Amino acid sequence: MSKELIIRSRASSVDFALLKDGKLIEFQKEVGSNKFHVGDIFLAKIKKTLPGLNAAFVDVGYEKDAFLHYHDLGPKVRTFLKFIKGVGTGKVKDFSLKKFPLEPEIHKDGAIHEAVQSNQSVLVQIIKEPISTKGPRISSELSLAGRYLVLVPFSNRISISQKIPSREEKSRLKKLVNSIKPKGFGVIVRTVAQDKKVAELDRDMQQLYQRWLDMCKQIPKADYPSRVLSELNRASAILRDVFDDSFTGIHVDDAHLLSEVKDYLDQIAPDKKSIAKLFSSDTPIFERFGVERQIKSSFGRTVSMSKGAYLIVEHTEALHVIDVNSGNRSNKAKNQEDTALEVNLLAASEIARQLRLRDMGGIIVVDFIDMIKSENRRKLFDHFRKEMETDRAKHKILPPSKIGLVQMTRQRVRPEMDIKTKEPNPNQNGEVEAPIVLLDRIAADLEKILNHPKHRNKKINLHAHPFVAAYLLQGMKSERFKWYLNYKKWIKIIPRDAYTYLHYRFFDRNGKVIHI
Repeated sequence: MSKELIIRSRASSVDFALLKDGKLIEFQKEVGSNKFHVGDIFLAKIKKTLPGLNAAFVDVGYEKDAFLHYHDLGPKVRTFLKFIKGVGTGKVKDFSLKKFPLEPEIHKDGAIHEAVQSNQSVLVQIIKEPISTKGPRISSELSLAGRYLVLVPFSNRISISQKIPSREEKSRLKKLVNSIKPKGFGVIVRTVAQDKKVAELDRDMQQLYQRWLDMCKQIPKADYPSRVLSELNRASAILRDVFDDSFTGIHVDDAHLLSEVKDYLDQIAPDKKSIAKLFSSDTPIFERFGVERQIKSSFGRTVSMSKGAYLIVEHTEALHVIDVNSGNRSNKAKNQEDTALEVNLLAASEIARQLRLRDMGGIIVVDFIDMIKSENRRKLFDHFRKEMETDRAKHKILPPSKIGLVQMTRQRVRPEMDIKTKEPNPNQNGEVEAPIVLLDRIAADLEKILNHPKHRNKKINLHAHPFVAAYLLQGMKSERFKWYLNYKKWIKIIPRDAYTYLHYRFFDRNGKVIHI
């Protein structure tokens, strides 16, 4: 098994594609306009409390107020509020928490107005990005996530990931962390910390502790509302959460982003720094690694699987529905039950991939093909849970119901990845431009470019839809060869999966569009 991270930089966004053995398993987009990432910490003010909801609306600078429920305050909220007030006024200058007195914890069944008041300063962390018409969901129980550890202020508890099976390893990690953790902080040990040495854990701990100190220094001079600590950039955050020894390549088409990636790799895995490389080619990076094609085939309403089976994915306001269909599947199964089991197991693997790829959250209902035998339903349930084990989002799967439906919930912290796979209809007034006319238009534009003194000596690349590119390159006496005979210039033709049928562009050797 090998993993590759492909990073594409655009003017308005940065796209991240995670490949496992060449197959797209995760796709994320970092939009420059999004200022509210999960993990960001803001200095904010309570706008008003809502006793009926046992919650408060908080001004974090978003067009809609953030929602802070009583259960998201955290038991140490009184201590936090006292600390923020002291830091803001300059009375508290020691941010180490070694000697800071703790206030009594709030009752788990208390009321919001007993804990916070309107216009009160509060330090909050984004736990769910703005989705649809809702503002961000926040918590005042802060945590700073690192590669191996998560640092929790005003706590003394050490928690070990439940995914670490060995009791001996859990005990070893607990002893190590207890010896290096700063006083006044709790620690959550992540799964990737398994079998790691104390030096690696300590380095991660010191980096998190320094982030805490840097954040506290920002509070006295910060306005309301303002971000006082940013989550890692998306590239570093992805590497922090998924990077392991199976990574064989990280390809980036932007030099600045590459520098950020290498800096982070230098911290977490210096020996793997060499796998991060700058991508430089006439072919766009997503085209080169087959990502564009996989995006178009994976994000539609219909998702094809092997041998004719397919999924139908529907989205509603309340939940997501996935229907499994065998299609015109041909196999060697002896009966309908075996066919249903085979298709369902295949579908379960693909659904697990789709949930992660689209970042679908909330309530999800899957209509698998009906199976009569209880042992087959158990096989399906166990297989689905196993496939979902690699999903970082919290989830819960219920056994198949009496009518064959599998219900599950999956944590939703950011808007679902929604990519339009349908192209605009090229028909105009019920008619489409004849292919020969399109080819004539391309030839005419090329002639204009080559006759222009500015472009005459330039290297010319033509980007076009794969069907159009295939026609231009077909045969010994292809259209491109005819252009060569006419203009004594070789034109490089690059198929673009991202282009629509009538879309084409000319580029120079520097990748800049040649305008006619």
